[in-house]
Amino acid sequence: MNTRVPLAGDFVNGDVSFWYRSLGIPSPGAPLAGDLDVDVAIVGAGYTGLWTAYYLKKASPGLRVVVLEKEFAGYGASGRNGGWLVGELAGTPERYARTHGADAARRLQRVMFDTIDEVVAVAEEEKIDADIVKGGVTTVATNTAQDRRLHELLAHERHWGWTEEDVRLLDPVEREERLRVDGAVSAIWSPHCARIQPAKLARGLAETVRNLGVEIFERTPVTEIAPREARTPYGTVRAEYVIRATEGFTAELKQYHRAWLPMNSSMIVTEPLGALWDEIGWAGHELLGDMAHYYMYAQRTADGRIAFGGRGKPYLYGSRVDDRGHTHEWTIEALWELLTGMFPALRASRVAHAWSGVLGVPRDWCATVHVDHTTGIGWAGGYTGHGVTTTNLAGRTLRDLILREDTELASLPWVDRKVRGWEVEPLRWIGVHTMYDLYRRADAREKAGLGRTSVLARVADSITGR
Repeated sequence: MNTRVPLAGDFVNGDVSFWYRSLGIPSPGAPLAGDLDVDVAIVGAGYTGLWTAYYLKKASPGLRVVVLEKEFAGYGASGRNGGWLVGELAGTPERYARTHGADAARRLQRVMFDTIDEVVAVAEEEKIDADIVKGGVTTVATNTAQDRRLHELLAHERHWGWTEEDVRLLDPVEREERLRVDGAVSAIWSPHCARIQPAKLARGLAETVRNLGVEIFERTPVTEIAPREARTPYGTVRAEYVIRATEGFTAELKQYHRAWLPMNSSMIVTEPLGALWDEIGWAGHELLGDMAHYYMYAQRTADGRIAFGGRGKPYLYGSRVDDRGHTHEWTIEALWELLTGMFPALRASRVAHAWSGVLGVPRDWCATVHVDHTTGIGWAGGYTGHGVTTTNLAGRTLRDLILREDTELASLPWVDRKVRGWEVEPLRWIGVHTMYDLYRRADAREKAGLGRTSVLARVADSITGR
């Protein structure tokens, strides 16, 4: 590989993710072996499908629940993400408030905060060791324009009910004590985030639901979802409810091809950093993000590395998905440049692994959950990168909707949200690539000294409706 990035001798590109490399990629289990009649069929064995199966079996142990998975449990975004168990909404509170009012939007935000503790509690109860540390999240600004946006974000969150206990501005001394980002101008910190090892959580959930009596049929692609049927090459599963839990892979189902756009996100991970941590800090294991338009996300891993992510090649024409996770060389270089710009000491380190995955993006960038009792078809998704937490809320909400329970979760403003589909090609490809090109150019202008948010970023927002 001809690259300016220093690579470890055992560098790997793709092969699912570093998270699975550290555990060993599992051998897929047995596929479906013929037609089947069950109570609930779940399509997709990622976090959404596994959490839904978990809560259904806990609430009603007599239900026969099966999960159908094209590869192996946790193969998609659930085993490739940045490990952010974060309480931020997928979408803006304003959009949820338009249909249900401001109080309902604030209620959804509070439920999201509580969901972090719910995941932590279930992991403890079920003895799932996922390297969870609830250290919060630090968001930094590294130039004047980002600093202005950071203060605007803080004011926005205050307006929507975030108190000083939910998010606060760090003074320069505490900012440096937490982690030393080169060129940081300002930073905020929120306790509503925990670090996880994503593949460990996915593997632990899969084992837990199997122990509850859920059957997971792997190597079983679902080719079509119909009322009360999930059709596969190996047989049809008939069920009272069929739940689509396919997130970034939803576009592979013909009838849902334009429902959610599969957006690529890429990551690199360093070698263990050893003594370099003395220069970086980061003793609290909080998550790290920034205020750039072409934003990054990072964590300090349990084995002393930095896992660092951002957008690479954001979208493949025709909503195609490169499911092996191979990452383009220029993406690796861009992530390395950004990482070492924030932490110059890391130039003495090397990249051990790079990978990519896809997340589901609805046209309005807001997540949704839905169950149609007439057809038996339900779904949850469109998490826009906030899925580690939102999937748990989705699983509990789908449980209540399927069991027809009149609960607070069943009345949250993301339930039954109606979203139009994405445009036909080539408009999708042009729109997404134009948006991210504008974001990159806006970041460059702001880094060069523009003291306000670039108009290019505002144009990009208007193109895609963020």
